[in-house]
Amino acid sequence: MGPQPAVADVRRVVRESLADVPEGRLVLAACSGGADSLALAAALGFVARRAGLRAGLLTVDHGLQPGSAERAARVAAMADRLDLELAEVLTVQVGTAGGPEAAARDARYEALAGAADRLQAATVLLGHTRDDQAETVLLGLARGSGLRSISGMAARSGRYRRPFLELSRATTVAACRALGLTPWDDPHNEDPRYTRVRVRARILPVLEAELGPGVAEALARTAAMAREDADALDGWAAKAYDDCALSDIGGSVTLAVEGLGGLPAAVRRRVLRRAALAAGAPSGALSATHVLALDRLITHWRGQKAVDLPGGLSAVRRYGTLILATRPIP
Repeated sequence: MGPQPAVADVRRVVRESLADVPEGRLVLAACSGGADSLALAAALGFVARRAGLRAGLLTVDHGLQPGSAERAARVAAMADRLDLELAEVLTVQVGTAGGPEAAARDARYEALAGAADRLQAATVLLGHTRDDQAETVLLGLARGSGLRSISGMAARSGRYRRPFLELSRATTVAACRALGLTPWDDPHNEDPRYTRVRVRARILPVLEAELGPGVAEALARTAAMAREDADALDGWAAKAYDDCALSDIGGSVTLAVEGLGGLPAAVRRRVLRRAALAAGAPSGALSATHVLALDRLITHWRGQKAVDLPGGLSAVRRYGTLILATRPIP
């Protein structure tokens, strides 16, 4: 007899995700002790040994709850049982920038990246599931910040891979149960002060009740299609930027207006955003409103004044060019 179906599923997607990793390389699983990441670590331990890979576990102690250090130590101590050759506890200091969720995420990813570099890992696996993807899409829709915001999380992003994006949270819970593993339920995952928790506990259940089952799967499919479209548009915009950029030196960018005018709006605005970032605008402060104001300098030129941008920048149209530079522009 083969493994229980949920166990077979988590092992399959991890095996597929690591198919291109050379033998002998180290693969790390980020594990909080919850069902998703615990199933991920267990699957990695099983798959790595058979694929000739080295495998380890990283767990992050955010220090946000009493007893967090002890819980992190218990997660790390599971490495032997999960057939992982190493485990580390990464202790971080969580700041305040962007709110508690963003600050914790930033601290976590910084710690994971540092450990992966130090250990020379080929990749770090993250346990995000299809349910997490659905929540991300809904949050992106609520922000109204465009196609990229609803494209969700990528299965691969730099050093990180997310093999569980096609699996439900119920599958990881079932896999842990079948393997005799007891996940830790983080109380933060039930705290309605967090936006994602409200989406998970309130919004998605209402959508399922009113529209029928399968909403999470549909949202995840939408994310995959949106990501393909966004990647294609970004590629087109990158080529258009290269064609239109007359100069891109030292925080000053000059674009040829003529080359921009004939582009579709979706591509042109990506080019303008890219130019603003290249000139030094902070990505977190550069909004759709700023990009639309730049776009009007191309499509609705009436001799208007310069557009102010974050980071002390201005954009002005002169003699068939769009100049983005530190204000005041000479």
